[in-house]
Amino acid sequence: MRYLNTLLTFILINTLSASDIEKDLQTQFILAEPGDTILIPEGLHNIIGTLSIDGKKDLFIRGFGMDKSILSFSNQTEGAQGISITNSSNITLEDFTVRDSKGDAIKTQYVDGITFRGITAEWTGGPKPSNGAYGLYPVQCTNVLIEFCIAIGASDAGIYVGQSKDIIVRNSKAFHNVAGIEIENSINAEVYENHSYENTGGVLVFDLPDLVQIRGDNIHVFQNLIENNNLNNFAPPGNIVGKVLPGTGVMILAANNVHIYENTIRNNKSVGTGIVSYFITEEPMTDKTYNPYTSDIHVYNNNYDRNVGLPTLNYEIGKLMAIKYGRTTPDIIYDGMQDPDVRSGLCLQNNIQADFTNLDIENNFEKWYSPFISNFSEDKTIYKCLTNHKISTNSY
Repeated sequence: MRYLNTLLTFILINTLSASDIEKDLQTQFILAEPGDTILIPEGLHNIIGTLSIDGKKDLFIRGFGMDKSILSFSNQTEGAQGISITNSSNITLEDFTVRDSKGDAIKTQYVDGITFRGITAEWTGGPKPSNGAYGLYPVQCTNVLIEFCIAIGASDAGIYVGQSKDIIVRNSKAFHNVAGIEIENSINAEVYENHSYENTGGVLVFDLPDLVQIRGDNIHVFQNLIENNNLNNFAPPGNIVGKVLPGTGVMILAANNVHIYENTIRNNKSVGTGIVSYFITEEPMTDKTYNPYTSDIHVYNNNYDRNVGLPTLNYEIGKLMAIKYGRTTPDIIYDGMQDPDVRSGLCLQNNIQADFTNLDIENNFEKWYSPFISNFSEDKTIYKCLTNHKISTNSY
């Protein structure tokens, strides 16, 4: 009986301690003044509600290390996000982990100057549709820096930046997500020296309809290692990333002015780099301001490598590639849907070990059997052009 009482007391003390830490952090967030530093103590802290910050500036939220300061939302009963930051400026998050949130791990919206440094966002139960959609999730932000971070298990994107401007994502890791790193409807982004692996798709650059920020521009993805992104797609039904073919290294969807260069893209079993219009999703379009075409896409100086083997066969495009090419699927796949209003469509130059095919979907997909009898163009010389060297747009 004595041991039972001791155990009950231990549980009660820890429960109260967790509750006190949550209340203490939320109180500090509410009362924070410019220049304050809020420390997340060492230990595993069970949090049951979203921790919110609104209308703050010049604030540091700092732990003692990814593996030392851990906020666990596995028993979350209130709110969706783990941490939510809105209407703020110059916020820095450093050296802690957010684990098993009900929804997004850390969402920031309408923040000018948001830094994620040494942050882990993870779901510990493995890849599954019930995981939160996004790990690190700045949306409608400016001056975004994500560095030395880790994202694991997101059912949409581990590291996602959407409808934002002036972005750097560097020196980070993303694995066991549907999309490792995704840049969506954003302007001036540099994604470099990251390792994206064992996701469904390694790096995505998307422009989607029905969003406040209509068109992305000037996206540079370079010097990344993008490998073994062959995870089954576990996105919930209806999610646009559910269209991503497992085994995709880089996917560019309906985007404009995108530069993919000096990356190592290897052992992604279906597609090394896919350049496709929104038409390939077969989703309806009602947004009259939306441009569904890709344009001004530059893919150069990348090193491709792929083990011989079949692409994913439970998607139509995977079956098509397998029928047309067997176990030697081309590294770079283009749907051929160039924006008719622009002259610059696709530029390919100096890619090592890179086979190419143009699906020409406008002409080859008129009937269900058309693509299986069509001869796709594998002539990449018509897309040969001068490489565009990176011009840095951001500085941190």
